[in-house]
Amino acid sequence: MHTSISTFGFLLTISVAILRWGVAVSGQQPPTGRALLEQNADRVLGLPGQPPVSFNQYAGYVTVNESHGRALFYWFFEAADSPKNKPLLLWLNGGPGCSSIGFGGLEELGPFMVQKGKSKLLLNKNAWNKAANLLFLESPVGVGFSYTNTSNDLKQLGDKITAKDSYTFLTSWFKRFPQYKTHEFYISGESYAGHYVPQLAELIYDNNKMITEQDRINFKGFMIGNALLDDETDQTGMVNYAWDHAVISDRVYHDVQTKCNFSNPNSSVACDTALSAYFQVYRIIDMYSLYVPSCVDTSSNSTQRTHMQGNVSPRAFSMHKAWHMKPSGYDPCQSEYTESYLNKPDVQSSLHANTTKIPYPWTHCSDAITLWNDAPESVLPIIKKLVTGGIRVWVYSGDTDGRIPVTSTRLSLRKLGLKTVQEWSPWYSKSQVGGWTIEYDGLMFVTIRGAGHQVPTFKPKEALQLVTHFLSNQKLPSVPF
Repeated sequence: MHTSISTFGFLLTISVAILRWGVAVSGQQPPTGRALLEQNADRVLGLPGQPPVSFNQYAGYVTVNESHGRALFYWFFEAADSPKNKPLLLWLNGGPGCSSIGFGGLEELGPFMVQKGKSKLLLNKNAWNKAANLLFLESPVGVGFSYTNTSNDLKQLGDKITAKDSYTFLTSWFKRFPQYKTHEFYISGESYAGHYVPQLAELIYDNNKMITEQDRINFKGFMIGNALLDDETDQTGMVNYAWDHAVISDRVYHDVQTKCNFSNPNSSVACDTALSAYFQVYRIIDMYSLYVPSCVDTSSNSTQRTHMQGNVSPRAFSMHKAWHMKPSGYDPCQSEYTESYLNKPDVQSSLHANTTKIPYPWTHCSDAITLWNDAPESVLPIIKKLVTGGIRVWVYSGDTDGRIPVTSTRLSLRKLGLKTVQEWSPWYSKSQVGGWTIEYDGLMFVTIRGAGHQVPTFKPKEALQLVTHFLSNQKLPSVPF
């Protein structure tokens, strides 16, 4: 008996040692105690109409301000295989005021998409959780399922508080999911996330210098697509693109060129009039993807309504409702299916969402956010700072987007004044040209041929190829394969 106990004790000691060695090698910190309880509470066991999957998913709330009752909603998918060895990628959509879950999560790069006319989810074979552990965040409060118990918070929103709350969310999320704390961490997003992503990246970068090593986020880089970067060049590029793609007439182009000064943040009446004529055409075609059909659904809950959110950047364009039109994808009515699905009580219950019974339905873009208090005219200085600091930065652009077109992004990147390392050259998706790249000193710019504003919606296979190469820091193929 004594021998058996000793043998058992020896084996137990060896087992514990092996476990600890495995943790040390993988860098993982397994969840215990409160973290384990919180993870189990957030575990999504299955959604209505969901096909079976091999990966785990979690969803729930993280409080970012106790006294105000501010909480942000997240949805997290572990990598489809080998999650312990894959990086962690946070995805953000813009607006400001639009949902990363509604757009990015269920219509672009998440593992599920809502089937037309049914409460059923389809698998996305080009989901980005094939390349990374994938985290979606609805930010700021007032967006989607994220909420605040202090109504005045909605009047204080802007870029700064969004970045601050998102950083607070991350530090708390890593305490809930400590096994991902040592993973390489990246951020990606599109559109107004051209503000969100670099600003959050800067906050992480600066705070990492002031906190202990064990508290640091293992932040490596970010990638932004069709991104709002600089008011002057974004607006100039929009008008140039519309004229060059036969969207506006010579007269409208001339009027905007002569009556608008996009380097001046104060718009004139004459400029507003000229821009109204410019936007008129986007009432009949999709600004976010010039060559796809528009949704003709006339139901009362159509998500293709224009969306006005106050005087937000860019200044001159922001006065026009068309600046805030919601994007659409291959099925231009896809957003309607998503909205219907996420408003179902059994779906919300499965996601641990809307636990406080928010007094308005879930929408892609928030009608509760009517003010946006701060937004820099340019985020280029932040990008320049992070490039200099050694952070990996990729910028990409779908080239059929009229909202923040490739012309805008090229003009913006030119302002950075970075040295060109490799000139404009094609990249390939198997035997076809996927787009073009130009490599600057510390920054890679990639175009995706035939993609609109939401690149993963229009070119899902190429988008997965793009993020895979970004995460592994490898150039895209320069020859067919």
